[in-house]
Amino acid sequence: AMGDVTPPRSGFAAPPQGGAAGGPAEPAPRRPLEQDALAPPSPLRAFWATYSENRGAVAGLVLLLIVCLLAIFADVIAPHLPNEQFRDAVRAPPVWADGGSWRFILGTDSLGRDLLSRLIHGARISLFIGLAVMSVSFVIGVLLGLACVSLGTAVDTVISRLMDLIMAVPSLVLAILVVAVLGPSLVNTIVAITIVYLPRYVRLLRGAALVELNKEYVIAARVAGVGPWRLMFSTVLPNCMAPLIVQAALGVSDAILEAAALGFLGLGAQPPTAEWGTMLADAREFIRSNPWLVTLPGLAILITVVSINLAGDGLRDALDPRMRRS
Repeated sequence: AMGDVTPPRSGFAAPPQGGAAGGPAEPAPRRPLEQDALAPPSPLRAFWATYSENRGAVAGLVLLLIVCLLAIFADVIAPHLPNEQFRDAVRAPPVWADGGSWRFILGTDSLGRDLLSRLIHGARISLFIGLAVMSVSFVIGVLLGLACVSLGTAVDTVISRLMDLIMAVPSLVLAILVVAVLGPSLVNTIVAITIVYLPRYVRLLRGAALVELNKEYVIAARVAGVGPWRLMFSTVLPNCMAPLIVQAALGVSDAILEAAALGFLGLGAQPPTAEWGTMLADAREFIRSNPWLVTLPGLAILITVVSINLAGDGLRDALDPRMRRS
């Protein structure tokens, strides 16, 4: 038929749809999964990816979370009250020793108090001391460190020499001296350890702030008319936080050790407070006859301090790119 015309076949393919003949084809729209894969990871996800590379840090973090949960829910988890005495079970052995029972899994002390319950409640006391010392030292150290770099040479000299004087005295000796003046108690223990570890934060922030003050973004902020206090707290301080956070994490374990040492010497938390150092002091006369009374509080201190140090090591690797492992 005249109206039926079939186009001739050729070796050329038809132009792709959506584009002009002979022109480039329009790219296909990306799928949502492809867009998510190409998007940069969030800061929290990037931090965890770097942190989780250190297996020791992850293990330390898990142990630390377990200790924190025991401290938070001590009233629920502990089988007995920390100061409840059982006169019929004085210095009862732990369950794995001869004569032990599941009534007192870790045994009892010289006054018949359940050792497991006292260890669990002692975690609350020790962590409270560590966090309190870290928080107070952090805040005061930040204020004094910023004062050194912003209030002139005279203030810088006075604060720096005072910090040097504190660091010249051994930490335990200085803590004993402060507690001897103020009197032995839990609050005075926190005050003494805070004074001992304050120079760490002051010197660390002072050094980091002096480096940041010479950078271009700080000079630009000054030219823009930013006030001195806003410059210190809003511009300089946020860029000095990484080493401070690492120091604060590691400072908790140091404070726990210092508090345990003071408690062992009878200058920390006073009986009947269930503090690990005080428990060691009460049990030292039974180190040969009932060794678990000394071993178990020592293990509690060891596990807590090592877990905090491992977690702080991973925190340092994640926050400081120079410390990251290749």
